[in-house]
Amino acid sequence: MDVVSAIRHGLSERIGHERYGLWFHEGVRVVCADGLVTIAAPDQFLLDRLRRQFSRDVQDVGSQVLGTPASVEFVVIPPSVPDPDEASIPEAPVIRQPEVRVAGNSEAPAAKSVFTSRFAKLSDFVVGDGNRVAFTASRSIVQRPGAVSPLFLYGPTGCGKTQLLEGIWSEYRSRAGLNKVLMLAAEQFTTHFLEALRGSGLPNFRRKVRDLDVLLIDDLQFFSGKRATIIELQNTVESLLRQGRQVVLAADRSPQLLKGLGPEFLGRLTGGLVCGVEPPDFGTRLGIARQMTRSLEIDVPDDVLELLAGKLQEDARQISGALNRLHAASEAMQQPITFEFAIRSLDDIFRATQRFVHLVDIERAVCEIFGVDGRSLRESGKSKTVSQPRMLAMWLARKYTRAAFSEIGEYFGRRSHSTVISAEKKVNGWMAKGATVQLGLSECRIEEAIRRVESQLRAG
Repeated sequence: MDVVSAIRHGLSERIGHERYGLWFHEGVRVVCADGLVTIAAPDQFLLDRLRRQFSRDVQDVGSQVLGTPASVEFVVIPPSVPDPDEASIPEAPVIRQPEVRVAGNSEAPAAKSVFTSRFAKLSDFVVGDGNRVAFTASRSIVQRPGAVSPLFLYGPTGCGKTQLLEGIWSEYRSRAGLNKVLMLAAEQFTTHFLEALRGSGLPNFRRKVRDLDVLLIDDLQFFSGKRATIIELQNTVESLLRQGRQVVLAADRSPQLLKGLGPEFLGRLTGGLVCGVEPPDFGTRLGIARQMTRSLEIDVPDDVLELLAGKLQEDARQISGALNRLHAASEAMQQPITFEFAIRSLDDIFRATQRFVHLVDIERAVCEIFGVDGRSLRESGKSKTVSQPRMLAMWLARKYTRAAFSEIGEYFGRRSHSTVISAEKKVNGWMAKGATVQLGLSECRIEEAIRRVESQLRAG
């Protein structure tokens, strides 16, 4: 029995054959090399479950099989990627934990991994109302590189930003004459920069990241507060823009909320094209679910897909994890996927993803986005900087909680239920007119203000 088979057998004996068959199905890969046991899951949702429940089990079994203490890592690898070759560890794109993606030409900085990842394509992207502008902008810069640069995409986790970056990367790499294309996570840019500083290889690093046709950087918020790295990135972006090259950046929040990057760099970001990417609505989530079933080559009834799209609203990756669970459970129990089967199999996932919002959560999120003190929402101030966020907080309370008008009024300064009704009508009127509200020292469209507060609520 080889090492991997021995580890799989040991895990099955340790956690039980039924649990092993449910969680460590054929979509989960096990690789062992140089004392490192790697567990590769097809999606982030399943990966988090495996790490949380079985990390100690994998380490103990690996140590027992190897005869020495084993290290364990967990990575995300799409199901379409062929089995890795342990004898060859290529320079390649990688998805690790936390999510890190690197791609580029042979001279670009890259991480080593036993896994390779097929990047997404723009043609695979499911377009909806919340991402249509960002998708159109992404397709436009592929057709005319450098015409609009930098392109800045922002939105909460799981809304499709990284998939758009990968789609842009794939399109550019397939075009003749555009071979110098590099995609990095912000963490990797930082790591390569610091390694260059320590190894006296700064000129070489700069040559690699500035002699490019296209530079794409994900998770820009990671740079917050890292002054030296921000200066290096800013100079890199400036160099590429002077050459008429394409720069694409993505973050989990708008430029105005990236406070740790400095005004000069933020000014450069907003000088190109800024596009928000909203969480997918029901129709978009349903389209994503259908596309995933085609990719997995499994038959899932429409009512089950609608169930997933309705229940799993926070992150599209949850849908992928749920479909993988259904597929695994269906094969393990030799039962077809039906609505009742999905309810039974995914009950814990549905319960875990329920988000209960309380009045204090709304108050905290509104105060964070509008930059006001929490007590001001409960006091009698009537200036726009206080009254507008207070009315929005009441409107959100009606949307996200089951609190009665009287309860909401009592919470926000012992106001009457008629005040809450009036606030709800006022915000609805703002939305109908596309009005703006005071946000700090500037004004912001009401839809954008609501989106920011809702993103804060999702972030907890």
